[in-house]
This record gives sequence, structure tokens and C-alpha cells, in this order.
Amino acid sequence: MKILKQTFLSFILLIFFSLTVSGTQKIKIADSLGRVNVIPSEVKHVICSGSGALRLLTYLGAQDKITAVDDIEVKKNIFDARPYALVNPQFKKYPIFGEFRGFDNPELILGLKPFPEIIFKIYSASGYNAVELEDKTGIPVIVLNYGDLSYNKEEFYKSLRIMGKCVGKEKKAKELINFINQTIDDLNKRTHGIPENKKKKCYIGGVAQRGPQAFHSTEPAYPPFKMINAVNLAFDKNKSIKELAHAYIAKEMIIQWDPEIIFIDLATLQSESKGNALYELKNDPAYKELSAVKKGEVYGLLPYNWYSINYESILANAYYLGKLLYPENFKDIDPVKKADEIFAFFVGKPVFREMDNEFDNLVFKKLKVEIRN
Repeated sequence: MKILKQTFLSFILLIFFSLTVSGTQKIKIADSLGRVNVIPSEVKHVICSGSGALRLLTYLGAQDKITAVDDIEVKKNIFDARPYALVNPQFKKYPIFGEFRGFDNPELILGLKPFPEIIFKIYSASGYNAVELEDKTGIPVIVLNYGDLSYNKEEFYKSLRIMGKCVGKEKKAKELINFINQTIDDLNKRTHGIPENKKKKCYIGGVAQRGPQAFHSTEPAYPPFKMINAVNLAFDKNKSIKELAHAYIAKEMIIQWDPEIIFIDLATLQSESKGNALYELKNDPAYKELSAVKKGEVYGLLPYNWYSINYESILANAYYLGKLLYPENFKDIDPVKKADEIFAFFVGKPVFREMDNEFDNLVFKKLKVEIRN
């Protein structure tokens, strides 16, 4: 009976939605899967489903179009590693339309006022797929591929363009893409000619993956290392793109690599004390012979990944890494000011100080990791 009632309600709302937009101009839009939907030419109300979807909308400056949020936006965390959320505390006051990571609740969506004209959905395999969600709500679902800044950059750019076209922010999408490309070009030009014997062996640990992780969690294709042509010990050119997306490295391998300089993704501090990377470096005897630990060459970075990738933090981290590893090539760069410039462009406000406060003022700092007996 409940299923029949919901199906009937979805049918009525689909008719209502069709009548509502029938008097307005419509456009056809193809999403990241190539699915074509008909939507109003001027979209006023949306919801964003899945990890990072609302982040992308905020990058475009269209967050005022949302009518509800998924439940991660109202949860209280020890730290918040998402610049877009820090800049938009009002998200916590919106109605909830479903659980985080794309587990949407059609009944809650059907009760939203104003009623969303489209649903943006990242990672369409989570929860209801696009077709099911459209059938249950009567709302067009625009599927987006979140991409990354290593091997799937064009997919990220494509999603910005699609979302921009849907919400009337095509110019901003183009500006974002140009800004990212220019930033990456600048980083590469500063570092592409550095001799191999001048490059230190680097490792980043504690990278979040569906939650906080310990020291052995890393990104073999960590974009900031690639952007400044640094040596990432976890990178293996013989591995597939999928294998390079994320990895858990055996402790014995890290010891064998013996990185000269270690970076800690500070999202790890969300873990319980004994499970975070900084605690491990301070207390695990197995790491005491690492060159970086002996010399105190351990530094804190902005979280790479929290409810998907923080693209603005990637670029900010790259400038800090460049300044630290190759100071002569980054004489004109103040990493904190550069980070705020990047934050302001992406999320509308310079929030480095807020991010630093969230992580015990350890961002872009040398970390104390002396071994405790």
C-alpha cells in the first residue's frame, strides 16, 4: 500500500512539475553519463546528492538555489575539513532530504518546499540510481562525475560546465577551469627544470578515504606532488590509474622507502587519538629510524579529501609544498596569502585562518614528532 501511495504521489507531482514548466522555456541537457534531460531554461531550485555535489555548486556561486541538504551538512564533527561548508554555515539550517553519500529519501524530497526543479547527483551508484530517483520523484536527475586533478581532470571540468549550464553559471564555470589551468601551469613552470638530485623523497600519510585514516593511507598520484614535479615515493608508473587513486602502504614498505620529508594530511586528526597519523609518528617505535622523523622533517597539510576532494585545498597545498621544497623558485609566494586567494576564488571568502583553527593551528607548520619511549 505504501509503495502504491508513493508511486501515485510521484505521478501527480510529475504532472504538476510538467505543468509548472510547460509555460516556460526548456533546454535539453546531457549529463556526465550522456543521459539527456529536459529542464527549465532558468532553474531556481535544486538539491545536491552525493559526496561533493554541493561543493561544486558552491564553487559556481549558486548555493542559494538549494532547498534542502543531505544530513552530513548538519552533523557536528570534531573538525570540519571542507572550506565550502565553513563559508556557508546556513547549510545547517536547511531541511534534510536524505543521508549522505547519495542515499536519498524520495518521500522527504517530495515534501520539499520550494520543490526542486532538478537533482544533481554525484556517484550515481550510491542509493537510488538516476532512473529510479526520477521515477520516484518526477524530478530530472543530472548525474555528474566528480573527477579529480590527476587523471580525471577533464571529467571534473565537464561536470562544472554541465552544472554551470543548468544553473546559469556558465561564465563562472569557465573562469574556474581557466583559474585551475593557469595555477597548474604556474606551478609547473616554477619547478619543471629542477634536477633530480635536488629533489627530496616525499611521502604523505593520513589521507582520508571515506573517513579519517592512519599514516599508511596515501595517494600515489597525489596532485600537489605532481604539480610541482616532486618525488612521491608511493607513485609507481607501472600501476594502473585505478591502483594509483588511493592506497594503504605496508609499514615495512614505508620504512624501506625512508622518506626524507613527510607530510601529514590533517584530516587524520578526526580519528581517535591512537588511530591518527600524528600519534603514530610520535609513539610507534617502528618509525623512529625514518630519516624525516629523526630530523623533524614532518609538516601538516590541508585535508585533501573530506566528503570528496577539496580542490581548492589541493592548489593551496601545492604552493606550500613548492615554497618548502624549492624556496628559491617560490620567493614571491606567501603560502598563507596564496591559500586565501585560492579560497576566495573558489568559495567566496578567504578561510585559511578558520581552517587552521579547525586543525589545532598545525596547517603549513612543522610538526613535533619526537619518539616517546
